[in-house]
Amino acid sequence: MSPLVKACLAGQIVLLAHAASGTDRQATLPPERMSAAEIAHRRTLGAIAGTSGLAGIRTIVLAGDPARAGVYVIELQVPAHTRIAAHEHRDDRTAVVTSGTWHFGYGRAADDDGSKSLGPGSFYTEPANMAHFAHTDGDPVTVIITGDGPTDTRYEASSASHATPGRNQP
Repeated sequence: MSPLVKACLAGQIVLLAHAASGTDRQATLPPERMSAAEIAHRRTLGAIAGTSGLAGIRTIVLAGDPARAGVYVIELQVPAHTRIAAHEHRDDRTAVVTSGTWHFGYGRAADDDGSKSLGPGSFYTEPANMAHFAHTDGDPVTVIITGDGPTDTRYEASSASHATPGRNQP
């Protein structure tokens, strides 16, 4: 998916998340415009609030701050052969897959049979306090996630040891 389409999707998700909040609050996001080239040159982070915390996953904050109250948008770049164990977040989140095939499922245990393959342009939700998991196969995946922070990540006790970057597990 082109960087332009990716940027458009991010903007649309921000608008939808803000409209869905149903509250009459003052604008919390400053006006900001970024070209695809500017996004490509933004600082890349690793583990931040609301991410899996796995080494190898790169995060770019596109809007807001996931650690603070208010709408945020992050881009996750997940390496090939990465498994993210079952976990949950305190906030409702929406996501769009912008590149690669993301295998995503709901439940307290990562189960390949319970995941759905989502390609570029696919949409999914991460309801607050609902366990979910994901993995990549041979290609990296990029996902844009929007939420209303502050966010966090809480792994299921039985699956925390199964979060592995950069390699498949049976």
